[in-house]
Amino acid sequence: MKELFLIGIGSGNPEHLTLQAVRAMNGVDAILIPRKGAGKADLADLRRAICADVVTNTLVRLVEFDLPERDEATPDYLQRVEDWHNAIAQTWEAALLGAGSPGRVALLVWGDPSLYDSTLRIAARLAPAPRVTVIAGITSLQALTAAHRIPVNGLGAAFTVTTGRNLRDAGWPVGVNRIAVMLDGDCSFAQIAPEGVTIYWAAYAGMAQEVAMSGDLAIMAPQIIAKRAELRAAHGWIMDIYILDRV
Repeated sequence: MKELFLIGIGSGNPEHLTLQAVRAMNGVDAILIPRKGAGKADLADLRRAICADVVTNTLVRLVEFDLPERDEATPDYLQRVEDWHNAIAQTWEAALLGAGSPGRVALLVWGDPSLYDSTLRIAARLAPAPRVTVIAGITSLQALTAAHRIPVNGLGAAFTVTTGRNLRDAGWPVGVNRIAVMLDGDCSFAQIAPEGVTIYWAAYAGMAQEVAMSGDLAIMAPQIIAKRAELRAAHGWIMDIYILDRV
């Protein structure tokens, strides 16, 4: 592989693709399609649907591979992630080798490669290192604020983007009243003192099955937890994000 294009695709809605992304997808030799198991087959299907919708170059091949699972037995979280990323990089290399080692390859990245996504870190593990081109996409944070029709920041104010793990372990970040929380499979908002806090939550933001809820955290927390469980059971997977705003 001589060149790797990391293409942000937003939530998987083909209308989120930029013209730059469409051009790049039609200019590569192959597009990598990761499979995450039967329970998350929709994610691979969405990538296939995007390719079917916008790739008109019949010479572009789709190269599918099974994404390795993270070993949750390793006690240290960062080491678990490092080992997982190494395994993913090796899987990319094996898949491309089996496909005849195409020179120009694209990988479709949910949201944007810049925001709480490790695709760039995984790409850095490839040897020999390809030239990497990043094509920006719509982030889940943008899709969330669009769903609720709100700006991400208060007037002249700062905001923080963090993870559910950080919120759970370290509490509300110091010095800001508005935080955007990603990657929160444990509903850490339920552990925050709810007084004076408004939550803006969305699952599948920007997608056809988008669900958005907002309101006083004390009232909304149990409702969101129940809705999240319902949606995950219905779809087999869930992507959600939320903003907490403290008065």
